[in-house]
Formats: sequence, structure tokens, C-alpha cells
Amino acid sequence: MPIEITMPALSPTMEHGNLAKWVVKEGDKVEPGQVIAEIETDKATMEVEAVDEGVLGKILIKEGSQDVAVNEVIALLLEEGEDKKALDSYKTKKAEVKEEPEEEYDNDNETSDAPKKPTKQPQGGGGAGLTPPPVFVPSSSQESVAKSSDFKASPIAKRIAADAGINIKSLTGTGPKGRVVKSDIEQAIKNGGSSSIVVRNPVEVTAIPNDNMRKVIASRLLQSKQHVPHFYLSVDCELDKLLEVRKDLNDSAYIDSDSGKPVYKLSVNDLIIKAVGKALKKVPQANASWTDSAIMQYNNVDVSVAVATDGGLITPIIKNADQKSLPVISNQMKELAARARKNALKPEEFQGGGFSISNLGMYGIKNFSAIVNPPQGCILAVGAGEQKAVVKNGIIAPATVMSVTLSCDHRVVDGAVGAEFLAAFKDFIQRPVTMLV
Repeated sequence: MPIEITMPALSPTMEHGNLAKWVVKEGDKVEPGQVIAEIETDKATMEVEAVDEGVLGKILIKEGSQDVAVNEVIALLLEEGEDKKALDSYKTKKAEVKEEPEEEYDNDNETSDAPKKPTKQPQGGGGAGLTPPPVFVPSSSQESVAKSSDFKASPIAKRIAADAGINIKSLTGTGPKGRVVKSDIEQAIKNGGSSSIVVRNPVEVTAIPNDNMRKVIASRLLQSKQHVPHFYLSVDCELDKLLEVRKDLNDSAYIDSDSGKPVYKLSVNDLIIKAVGKALKKVPQANASWTDSAIMQYNNVDVSVAVATDGGLITPIIKNADQKSLPVISNQMKELAARARKNALKPEEFQGGGFSISNLGMYGIKNFSAIVNPPQGCILAVGAGEQKAVVKNGIIAPATVMSVTLSCDHRVVDGAVGAEFLAAFKDFIQRPVTMLV
């Protein structure tokens, strides 16, 4: 009897996946532990290994297929000596349980709140019965704008354009139904001829399909804003001493004999991660998450750090951030961020964490409020440092000031706890040598 190969659950929250690629083809001999396919999960592309030995008899789900449900049969494996004819009459377990034809769903017109089949309608968190917004597809009438047969121009406009050497089809007409008229050609000549003509793209919009990562991000953010009672606390931190310590540490880094480069190069973000880790150790109530039965306060200080990728944000984790040295944090963060942008993180490297950091300072953003990353209780939004005039001992003096905003889940963290955390964080930032002991 053929052996069923099913879509594996590669993470605790995975319900669907995209079958990105088949590494083997029908007729290939497969051995246990051999990589047979690549599956795109919520936030990474992972390899799937065979469990059984045999010959790949039939591929049921083609590569490139999206939203394949976990445990759905994706291929059939023939045992040694088994005839391929066994596949002709074989029915998968899923087919045997339910043989009635599947009801087709029209996602663009679906208005019912009834549950949708997982292979037809991607699931979204944070709101049962919500219908995803329709994807715009240019209609045939819009596509026809690009056809030369639909182009209209008056005879005199065509003659003047030909005499002036202007490509009349590149103009947007101001006449009835977009017709190019004499005044359009005269205006084009005044603008310097064909080299100054603005060409309008016939396609009004481009539909970019949402991959699994973007769907999960959208679902989790919607769920957070709908169900998490946010409140926000902001504080300004002076960075001058921190910048001095950073420069001294970078200048003292020794050169690696193999690469010829310093063994580390600290960024401001590395010191922020360390300060958050130390502040969470000092105020453990902020290192927590909400459940209906209890507030889960974490013993380990694991800090999630938002990294921008082509597909969206992902939050690799610096574990035990309070205990690690700054060079270790710096090198580990660089390595995690590089692999995050290649979709090469392991699930345990981005799932979990008790607290998040989102830093947009490198983009010149002065301040912003981030959305809490459930089930965590807090996220710290970090802005750019900028020169300001501050009062020190009654005297106005220049200082580099960074604004940070703490977003809190009020079910987990009260205002006093949030304020206590920010006070500890600010103290570590403004007295950076205390982070080193």
C-alpha cells in the first residue's frame, strides 16, 4: 500500500504552508533523512526530510502551491517492489473520509460568516468571519487602454505631431474620452517636444500577492490592536556618554588576524539591547505576557529585535541579553539579521521572547509608537538621536537626545511598572558604564 507524505507542521502555530519546491521527482528513490521538498512557513523557508524509504510514485501537490493545509497529502511513496498500478485505485485517507465534491468559493464575492475551507480561504487571526479585501485585477476595459487600436486623435493633431516629430501615442489627450487634440500637440511643442512628454502607464495598479509571512503579520497586528489594551509612555534619553563609550570600545577592538577586520563593531542598537536586558532584569514585571489564567513572568531575559526584510518584519531573539557581553550581542545580532533577510532563521530563533525592540532611528524617525507583539506585554519604539538644547544645572547646553516610547499591554503591565522600567532603561543609557558590571 502506498505511503502518504503529508504537509508537516514545522512550527507550533503553522496551519498552512506553501510548497515552494520539490527537490525530488516522480520515480526517484527516496531514503529516510533525504531532503525531498522545501516548504515556506510563516516566516521562513525550510527543508522537509523523508521519513520512510521507497520510490516517489506520485506528486499530488505541485510546487508553487500556496495555502496547503497541515496534514494534507502532498505525495505518495511506493514501498520497495510495489507496482505503480497501486496508485491508480488508491484513495488518500482524506478522500476516503469525505468524498462529496468540494464546494467552490468565490473569494471576491464571499459575504457569509460561515467557516471557509482552509485550502480555499486563508485563515486570519484577530477576527472570525472577516473577509479579506479583494485583490484588484485590471478589467478588460482597463487593459484595452494599452492597445493601439483604442488610441484616438484628431486629424489635425496627427498632422502637426508628424511635422514636429512627436510620438503622438505617448501623449495623454485632453479631448473627449482621452482624444488627443490640437492644443495637446501645441502644449507638447512648448514643453520641448517629445523628450519632455509625460508618458502615462496604461496599467493603473499592480496587484502584489500576499505571501504567508505578510498574511501572518497582518493577522497578528489586527489581533493585537483589536484585543490588546495599549497604553504608551515616552521618555527622552541623553546619548552623549553612551556614544563616547561606544567609540572607546570600538577603538579598542583588536584586529582579527585572518580577516584583517576588528572582531566587533558596536552599534547604538547593540547598546540599547543590552540596556533593555539589564532594565528587564531590574524590573522583571515588564518581562511578562498575558493569559486568561495567569500573567506569565519570564525568568530568562530574551529580547526580540525587529528586523525589516523584503517580506515584512521578523523578530529574531537575543537570548539572555542581560548576561551577554556587548561584542557577543553585536555579532549575534548581525548574524541573525543577515539570515532573517534570507528567510533562513530556525523557528526557535524568532519564536518566543518576552519583550520586543523596534528601532527606526537609522531612518531618521524621531519618535513613534509600536504595536505590542502578542503574547508579549511590551515593545519599545526607539527614535533617532538628535542635537537639542537642554538645561543642565541651570545652564543651557547642547546634548544628543533620543526619544523612546514604551507600548504596554495594560492587562500585564500597569503604568507604574512601565514607568519604573523606563527609568531603569534611561539610567543605563545615560550611565552606560553600569551596563558593563
